[in-house]
Amino acid sequence: MTASRRGGTTEVPGNSNGGSGGSPVLLAWLSGVVAGLAGVATAEVISWLLTPLGEPLSAISEFVVGLLPAGLINFGKDTLRFADKPVLLIIVAVVALVITGVAGRIEYARRWAGVAGPVLLCLLAIIAIGTRPDVGFSAFPPVIIGTLVCYLVLRLLIGRLHGWSDPSVLQPPPPDSQLRTDRRRFLITSAVIGGTSIVVGTASRALSSGKSMALKARSLVQLPAPAKPASPVPAGADLEISGLTPYVTANGTFYRIDTAFQVPIVDPETWSLTITGMVDHEVTITWQQLLQLPLSEHYVTLTCVSNEVGGGLAGNARWLGYPVRELLKLAGPSAHADMVLSRSVDGFTASTPLDALTDPDRDAIIAIGMNGQPLPAEHGFPARMVVPGLYGYVSATKWIHSLNVTTFEADHGYWTPLGWAPRGPIKLASRIDTPSGNVRAGKVPVAGVAWAQHTGISKVEVRVDNQPWQTAKLADTVGPDTWRQWVWTWDAEPGDHTLTVRATDADGRVQTSQQAPPAPNGATGWDTQTVSVS
Repeated sequence: MTASRRGGTTEVPGNSNGGSGGSPVLLAWLSGVVAGLAGVATAEVISWLLTPLGEPLSAISEFVVGLLPAGLINFGKDTLRFADKPVLLIIVAVVALVITGVAGRIEYARRWAGVAGPVLLCLLAIIAIGTRPDVGFSAFPPVIIGTLVCYLVLRLLIGRLHGWSDPSVLQPPPPDSQLRTDRRRFLITSAVIGGTSIVVGTASRALSSGKSMALKARSLVQLPAPAKPASPVPAGADLEISGLTPYVTANGTFYRIDTAFQVPIVDPETWSLTITGMVDHEVTITWQQLLQLPLSEHYVTLTCVSNEVGGGLAGNARWLGYPVRELLKLAGPSAHADMVLSRSVDGFTASTPLDALTDPDRDAIIAIGMNGQPLPAEHGFPARMVVPGLYGYVSATKWIHSLNVTTFEADHGYWTPLGWAPRGPIKLASRIDTPSGNVRAGKVPVAGVAWAQHTGISKVEVRVDNQPWQTAKLADTVGPDTWRQWVWTWDAEPGDHTLTVRATDADGRVQTSQQAPPAPNGATGWDTQTVSVS
């Protein structure tokens, strides 16, 4: 093999060392991947020390989401469900490592040329970070320093790779024993840097996810006793049937749907809620001021608009908070306003009808407690909005920090440009929780839940195959803003059977059988279960 040096450039057409230890081209690509891991890990550590807004993978992922067409976003959301954010993060990470891998190959062939890969990723990350709300100068050093580390590691590994894969560039050529030692040193160095980067990066991401810091702040919060406690749950509200969803959903099992790639870190002592827009005067409420207000408790079932027929994206909890209508009274909304745009610290916005927030019969609140505890970090600590009867995408803003009184004509929420309806009243629905699969012949309880928030459920019916509808027994309930359990005893006979459920709300409306997908304003149709009886 021959090698030439011209103006600081090394061009290497092959491997005079017989390819022992792996192809130089492949190992150059591996060097780039390891360097990329080191750069990302460095950025993760520094963003953990400074601000989570500087975390590059999350920033780029959010930026990519903003560029994708609405149809693709909705397809990914419907297909991947809870895994949409992790999958996108993995894709972004893989693409970044492929770019640094290519940079390694280029650097091996032409010194200094490989810097283009890390610089490209750095510029993309800087642009993405710059689009985040409330970003400050401290958000940019992590990616800049990470880029420098990436290229330094790349130079280190490529230099060692040249040392044993291209001995002709060294005069005099080293002995074979030295080449074997250099090869081992290269492989060990690559493994140590790569492994350490994965461990450190993963640990830093876990720490900077916001949970640890938010949990620490949350642990110091002492919720005041409600001035108006929630109505007690009737003894007959929970039928306690195996497989049936509990009446009250535990915090740890409550569904989570939001747009945050990382749980935002919000210090309650510096948190405030501002009310602006079409108002007589702007209002700002601090955390301590909110705690001193007469808080009230309410049982409210929340439902995600993405919930499929029979799906599990619904949960019922006891919320502690202060009425939004009372806060709006302090600001004096304009008679021409018809919408309130709530905003999260992570940039999410929800468009809520003003009349739903000012309705004296609807308990729309700024919630700070959930089932007797401060809000969990992933459910909006320190404060979020809860509005009975509206899907979460137009009402349930977590980590809330502002309310802008405006109009539907002038503004829109996050999901509206993506094809979802600007207003989102929850649709009448029912679900079969049990039985499913195989059961024994005989008396079998068929049970589930039904909801029509802010209207209430008056009847649930069950049908076996195409037989007549049978009226189920309804459990007690706290009120119309929560779901309601139901049960019907089925005399199951051997064979395969299809169970179907439908509900009727308190206004006499019967749940429609027409099948419709979640987009653009909520799924409809009857839930069914196929059961084999033996």
